[in-house]
Formats: sequence, C-alpha cells, structure tokens
Amino acid sequence: MSAPSLSAPAAREPIHTRRVTCQGFRRADGLWDIEGHLTDVKSYGFHTEERGHLEPGTPIHQMWMRLTVDDKLTVQAVEAVTQDSPYNACGSITPQFQKLVGLRIGPGWTRAVKDRLGGPKGCTHLVELLGPLATTAFQTVYPILAREAAERAKAAGKPPHDDGKRPALLNMCHIFDSNGEVVRRHWPAHYTGEQGEGSARGEAAD
Repeated sequence: MSAPSLSAPAAREPIHTRRVTCQGFRRADGLWDIEGHLTDVKSYGFHTEERGHLEPGTPIHQMWMRLTVDDKLTVQAVEAVTQDSPYNACGSITPQFQKLVGLRIGPGWTRAVKDRLGGPKGCTHLVELLGPLATTAFQTVYPILAREAAERAKAAGKPPHDDGKRPALLNMCHIFDSNGEVVRRHWPAHYTGEQGEGSARGEAAD
C-alpha cells in the first residue's frame, strides 16, 4: 500500500531547503556508527558578513556528526564537523560535543543534550541533528539485535518475540501502545488491554 501524499500546493516559489541525511552502520568491532549530514541552502544569492556573496544553492550551513554507540545505545565516541557556516568561528564549538560521550540514547536523551549543549553551550544546528540521529540509532541497532535474538530463540525452540523482558518499543507510539493489538500479539506478557476469555491480564513494566 503506497503512502498518501500531500495535497497539491498553491502557486509558490522555493526559498529555502534543509536536507538531513542519517545513516547507521555496524562496525567490525561490534560497535555502531550513526552518521548525520545537514545542509541549508537558499534559492537566491545573498551577502554574508564573513563569507561574502553566496550563490544560489551554496550551503549556508553544512554540518556532519558521527555518534559511535554500543548495543545499549550508549555513546562511546563523537565526531562533529562544521564544514560551512555563516561565521568562521561557528566550528569552534564542536569540541563541546564530546560531552555526549557516556550518555545513553533513550528516555531523557533530549533533556540531557539540552542540559549539556543547549543555547550558547552548543550549535543550534548540530543539536537539532541529534534528534534524527537518535532515531536513526534506534532504527539501526534494535532491528538487528531483535532479529538475532529471535534467531537464537528459534534455534533453542523458544517463542521468537516474547522473552519476558520489557520490549524497547513498548509505548513508544500508538502502534506499540500496551493496550494495542500489536503488543497483544507479540508481547502478551506486557499487554494491558482487554483480554479474551480465559487469558490473564498482563501488566506493563515500569
């Protein structure tokens, strides 16, 4: 089933384009690299104080970020690069992003990032890039580890989905609502909705 698209727009002209690309990689040493690239370009030429005239399509912002994480999504290493920016000194803040080392991507991630790098303590655009990077980390690591755990369970003759542990996806969005059908089907021990006759009511993990 193809996804619905936006409705036809009104007559308009392009002004600004932000592109964010994130990729996840499994490393040979067992860790994971999560990389992000952000660019901002204008459809028109304009003058900047320190870089002079910028032609249409020339990046006003171009930033890169690499987070190296372990299986638990704990940050082991960080590399941040400001390739293009309005001011020459913009890139001088990148060493501050080493404060992310030791943080775990999960509940509290956004607050921890803002505490360490919010406002004048960081770069607005690199901090914004950490949002999609966190999601990409989850999308990279979790499916592979879940698939491998299911394969091990199958080889041992055990159920492939429900190992009794709290699923990482539980209550992450409406599809994984502990009252919903997906949780009832795949993780019945954590299902909190209405049970059928003769079945026990599961309790959600804290």
